[in-house]
Amino acid sequence: MTDPPVSVFTLPQAAREAALLPALVELTEHHRAACPPYQRILDAIGATGPYRRVAELPWLPVRMFKTHELRSVPEEQVFRVLTSSGTTGQRPSRIHLDRAAAAAQPRMLAATLRAVLGERRLPMLIVDARAVLRDPTLSARGAGVLGMMNFGRDHTFALDEHGRLDAEAVRRFLARHGREPYLIFGFTFMVWTYLRRLGLDLSQGLLIHSGGWKKLAEQAVGNAEFRGQLAEECGLSRVHDFYGMVEQIGTIFLEGFDGGGLYCPDFADVVIRDPETWQEAPVGVPGVIEVVSTLPTSYPGHVLLTEDLGVVHGVDDGCWPGKRFSVLGRLPRAEARGCSDTSKGAAA
Repeated sequence: MTDPPVSVFTLPQAAREAALLPALVELTEHHRAACPPYQRILDAIGATGPYRRVAELPWLPVRMFKTHELRSVPEEQVFRVLTSSGTTGQRPSRIHLDRAAAAAQPRMLAATLRAVLGERRLPMLIVDARAVLRDPTLSARGAGVLGMMNFGRDHTFALDEHGRLDAEAVRRFLARHGREPYLIFGFTFMVWTYLRRLGLDLSQGLLIHSGGWKKLAEQAVGNAEFRGQLAEECGLSRVHDFYGMVEQIGTIFLEGFDGGGLYCPDFADVVIRDPETWQEAPVGVPGVIEVVSTLPTSYPGHVLLTEDLGVVHGVDDGCWPGKRFSVLGRLPRAEARGCSDTSKGAAA
């Protein structure tokens, strides 16, 4: 097992394309040979190559993992099956990992987050209730909390067992750790709902958050206001959103230091597609987000068309190289993802 790289935000876009294209072509052929349903899909659409650009590779709609069993390893080699979140009654995605894929996922997630967290495990304040970990089905929210707990220590939950703010627990945490850097994690809407109520100095905190923008959009709260209000009311200025999904587990797209957009790690990229022509949209033109990653080796999830809208703001013009983009929301009539948008506590 090789160690993850020191940094995964190093490749300008041309170098990224040159590195990703042959790896993704190889993965396409690997999955074609190892996953008969994927082979039938490629045959049906006439995907034979050659592929000159990442944007020419055949993509799968992410919803296919809800309706088909897509795996590229024998059933006896499946080590773990992950399921996605979703609204009640909806069939979840099922993602099959062998031992190698299951080991790569946390290593590369750690390498990505290291860009903002550094090497040390920081004391960790979790904007959620401990009860979320006791859900027998381990919802996407619970799985997200559990996964992020690997990057912190002295874990303190900001909500009590009933999903109410436990201000005293937060004060005790700050008394122990408030004069040094510490990690805060929570889903976006819950962070907005609870942290602003505290009236406490969180200026030493570093916030990692994701999901839950739907309710904030309904309140006309965008990323700029989210960051601005937290800085003004709590002194919290080090804030990083991220975008990811279980169908490409281990790959996240991380917000840069200035809040100007999300960035792709070196082993991944995004393509924004015009929903009328399905061609790649130019910089500044919104479309449907396609995500690509070299991590999915045990299932054909390396090139996926999501149900999210996004836009690329610029290329090689930000704090990290590569595409700088934003997620604009879900496609009309797309299934809600779940996570914090279904939180009873946050709705209280």
